[in-house]
Amino acid sequence: METAINFQDEIKQGIPSELPAAKPYPADANRAPKRKDILSVAEKQLAIRNALRYFPKEWHQELAKEFAQELTDFGRIYMYRFKPSYHLKARSIADYPAKCQQAAAIMLMVENNLDPAVAQHPEELITYGGNGAVFQNWAQYLLAMKYLSEMESDQTLHLYSGHPMGLFPSSEDAPRVVVTNGMMIPNYSQPDDWEKFNALGVTQYGQMTAGSFMYIGPQGIVHGTTITVMNAFRKVLNKGEKTQGKIFLTAGLGGMSGAQPKAGNIANCVTVCAEVNANAATKRHQQGWVDELIDNMDELIARVKTAQANEEVISIAYIGNIVDVWESFYEQDIYIHLGSDQTSLHNPWSGGYYPVDISYEESNRLIREEPEVFKEKVQATLKRHAAAVNKHTARGTYFFDYGNAFLLEASRAGGDVMAENGIDFKYPSYVQDILGPMCFDYGFGPFRWVCASGKPEDLDKTDAIAASVLKKIMQESPEEIQQQMQDNITWIEDAKQNKLVVGSQARILYADAQGRMEIAKAFNDAINTGEIGPVVLGRDHHDVSGTDSPFRETSNIYDGSRFTADMAIHNVIGDSFRGATWVSIHNGGGVGWGEVVNGGFGMLLDGSEAAERRLKSMLLFDVNNGIARRSWARNAEANFAIKREMARTPKLKVTLANLVEDDILDNLSL
Repeated sequence: METAINFQDEIKQGIPSELPAAKPYPADANRAPKRKDILSVAEKQLAIRNALRYFPKEWHQELAKEFAQELTDFGRIYMYRFKPSYHLKARSIADYPAKCQQAAAIMLMVENNLDPAVAQHPEELITYGGNGAVFQNWAQYLLAMKYLSEMESDQTLHLYSGHPMGLFPSSEDAPRVVVTNGMMIPNYSQPDDWEKFNALGVTQYGQMTAGSFMYIGPQGIVHGTTITVMNAFRKVLNKGEKTQGKIFLTAGLGGMSGAQPKAGNIANCVTVCAEVNANAATKRHQQGWVDELIDNMDELIARVKTAQANEEVISIAYIGNIVDVWESFYEQDIYIHLGSDQTSLHNPWSGGYYPVDISYEESNRLIREEPEVFKEKVQATLKRHAAAVNKHTARGTYFFDYGNAFLLEASRAGGDVMAENGIDFKYPSYVQDILGPMCFDYGFGPFRWVCASGKPEDLDKTDAIAASVLKKIMQESPEEIQQQMQDNITWIEDAKQNKLVVGSQARILYADAQGRMEIAKAFNDAINTGEIGPVVLGRDHHDVSGTDSPFRETSNIYDGSRFTADMAIHNVIGDSFRGATWVSIHNGGGVGWGEVVNGGFGMLLDGSEAAERRLKSMLLFDVNNGIARRSWARNAEANFAIKREMARTPKLKVTLANLVEDDILDNLSL
């Protein structure tokens, strides 16, 4: 059993003074797939040279051979020998060796993202999405934690795609950490560019919340998925019709996608979620995120028909390929009310999506040894997948893209997913139909917090505080947002019984700027009086302002600007001087490298007046930056929301769009 002093000393030493012994990789680990062998011999030498610069020269002879072997075996140099001996998990903030509490809070969040109960591929420092990394290698982790243990309140740690560039003098009002991940010159942002430069050890894919230390396990997306599924059913069911016994069919049980069956249970439907990786499906079943495991199609069909007939609320993980499910359900005349997909199609050639009719093991062999054959099989499967979906939608199924790049990659594979105009997809993004107009345009988005004490009772108290604040706000809320308010009050009141916690004592709910600010102030007041310990605030990057993603977060922007990334850049810069404890900006996220730019933040509430000043300044901007952009794009809901905020905040003055009558444009000679 580790002792506190040993754990703290190991953090403070950083790179050890003596070369640790090599260690075998654990046989039962959920390993990341081997990456593409894309480097030339000279580039492989450069990758090893880059890795060795973390270590003294007398170690180079031994480590060079080891790193070369890692590069051969895994396609990356992870430096597994240097993984710390202590268990990585979110401890109490008081347990961390730190000179300032903000640094201790960041160490807590870093460890939470690498906790094996939370992380998808923890040995490779990958949190979720198949490639969403906190650091590129264990040397970076050791150095970063050492710097955080030494950091004072007037210093800032700068992280370049996981690499700790160092501590720089700053000020108490500056962020303690600034994170960039994968920020490439635009012409070097294709998928193979990530493979190459990540293998060289000079950049990484931080996903959305992995590389900014704000991932809180599947709970992080359960709420948004629940809101999406509930409102999708509201679109397709008659008024008063129950969701019990109605089918939601989807795929993916890895990192974020593991939230889907839990969300389906909360939405009171029958969820069928296919997953080709038996380890991932079993992990979700063991954690209580999915009710039943089935690996036989005949058994699945019988079970689903029974669930329909009995109007059950049940979630089923099918260990197999989603295409088989779509096709078999069509042949068996099983009606699917809602359909989607949340496999990691932002990463289609390295294990994010698997071809049908070949085994999981054979697919992984093809990824390593015959990548072009694997790509061909994936694209053939995508065409078949799209064709099966089309058959069901012809019967009335409501299918929506869940922002995982399914429609984008299906279109690139030649699948029948394009609208008649040849420009748009025939199926909407869930942001276009649901989250955009109903939530983001009004400022509602995924507000997160972590109780840094690690005490479940603190989380219970914050749940009660948040519910109380929302109920009070709802009494004076306009009709336009009453449904959003009630959905979130119901969510937070039921959160504990839904057993959402994995890893840290964390929670999420959707709130607008007013809700976030008032909840945060109430938390800070409770910390000040000693009712609860410190709280870390954050959010998913999948939010109102933080992300420019034309096929997901900003897919309901119709003024031609959805391919620009000004909003995300302004968001992270604006948050940094308004009080964020740390800020991050990433290339790549849930929809793929080169397809999105997204920013995030973390903020420690310590009960002080300074924390109250910071939360009011930063949260107001963090949300309304995005509402202003959406209002300028002529989104009616955002126009309503920004006018309401300007009336409440006199110093907020936003440029409003003037609307043009259609007949003026229709009568032009163009």
